[in-house]
Amino acid sequence: MRRLTSALAVVLVAMTFAGLPARAQVATAVQSVGITVTDMDRAVAYYRDVLAFEPIADVEVTGDGIERLMGVFGARIRIVGMTLGQERIDLISFLAPTGRPFPPDMRSNDEWFQHIAIVVSDMDTAYERLRAHGVQHASTGPQTLPDWNPNAGGISAFYFRDPDGNHLEIIHFPPDKGNPRWQEPTNDLFLGIDHTAIVVHDTDEALAFYRDTLGLTVAGGAENYGIEQERLNNVFGARLRITALVAESGPGIEFLEYLAPSTGRPMPVDSQANDLWHWHVQLATDDAEAAAAAVIDGGYDWVSPGAVSVDAGALGYTSGVLVRGPTGHAMLLVQE
Repeated sequence: MRRLTSALAVVLVAMTFAGLPARAQVATAVQSVGITVTDMDRAVAYYRDVLAFEPIADVEVTGDGIERLMGVFGARIRIVGMTLGQERIDLISFLAPTGRPFPPDMRSNDEWFQHIAIVVSDMDTAYERLRAHGVQHASTGPQTLPDWNPNAGGISAFYFRDPDGNHLEIIHFPPDKGNPRWQEPTNDLFLGIDHTAIVVHDTDEALAFYRDTLGLTVAGGAENYGIEQERLNNVFGARLRITALVAESGPGIEFLEYLAPSTGRPMPVDSQANDLWHWHVQLATDDAEAAAAAVIDGGYDWVSPGAVSVDAGALGYTSGVLVRGPTGHAMLLVQE
């Protein structure tokens, strides 16, 4: 079983599932994480020049297909694909119509929170680089998880924000932690994406969607607390239930359920794909129509009106469906 560790987890307990009934494999891979931005040129420069992402695609799309897929009438969207190591993000800018900005008092326990965890080879050097570029802190500073936990002791992490206010994380694994590829000799400072994390209201409710409907596999779980966690998330008294899931390939998806404090605000019910807090995880599926049916049969929400055919030359897939999980986070299921 693929081993995952997380900056937020005190323990990621390896779990096996021999004897459990087989689950439908609706999602076969995590292909990318879509991040909404307002100024594409500024965002590309930041992710390229500060974080070492490499632009690999730049397209502009409009028309019925993308309107129906994203659920935004009159949409004209610029999408820039960027890679870091083996992982990909898609920066997404709605040229029309523009959406709403982040609330100025957004906190890490609000349920629209999402970030990507960028692995670094040296935390001190990475933090100094961010400081040199005027980093917007979300954590107090880099936090090292305590040695009292043998599974997570020595992992260090830091939350910050990009120029649009999107949350990001850098994470460093000591030699005995993390995916072995993070320990391969390299001169690179930024290595790849370990996972994307989302705040969920109820882990069991979220598992019914991500595990039982989409077919992702639980890789581990933990309960995390302490001063390091509080300073990392900048949430006083933070105590989290953490669950890590994986597909056959790609970065992990991690649930963050705040057991305390219970002051996080829910995802706005009128959220749209052009709102700045909208992120989506792009998941590969063998059959977009079947994926859409599985989601609606489970009682979950479509953003798209079912599977939508799109211009494969522009987007790299022939059809897709945008759906929302129980807490409102978006998944884009696509078929090549």
